[in-house]
Amino acid sequence: MAQHLNLREFQQNLSDRIKAGGGEARQISTLGVSIAGQNWLVDMADISEVLTPLAVEPVPMSRAWIKGVTNVRGSLYCVADIASYLRLGAVKSSSEKRMLLVSERHAFNAALLVDKVLGLRDAREWREDQTGYRDELDAVWHKLDIGNLLTQPEFLQIGA
Repeated sequence: MAQHLNLREFQQNLSDRIKAGGGEARQISTLGVSIAGQNWLVDMADISEVLTPLAVEPVPMSRAWIKGVTNVRGSLYCVADIASYLRLGAVKSSSEKRMLLVSERHAFNAALLVDKVLGLRDAREWREDQTGYRDELDAVWHKLDIGNLLTQPEFLQIGA
């Protein structure tokens, strides 16, 4: 069985540990990921799981950023290289590469390939500017709006 991370369980576990430690639990609702060497934030409500990449079957006559389809517990997911779609290059082949499964609330069986998961991020205190968000170390973070992504005609039209 593929190794996976259920983000809701992880967040609840983290919240429980903070409460047990006497601190005030603050809901962290964004996940940091690396896409083509850039830092990105993804709303955790937009993804259901993070998986180690599974076997992908190519789809003939599809766009270059479509890697194919994969079977996740009996459901087929279209696998998109998000770096390639955003014209930032391509997801690197490494052991840190992950698939983000789009949440069921969007009614799309899509998996987004990212270079690596950087962990939960609390961006509520970060500065926002024209490039995105700036963390406490002045690193730039971009927002990956999955809801918006799923309404883009170019993303929905996978045929070449």
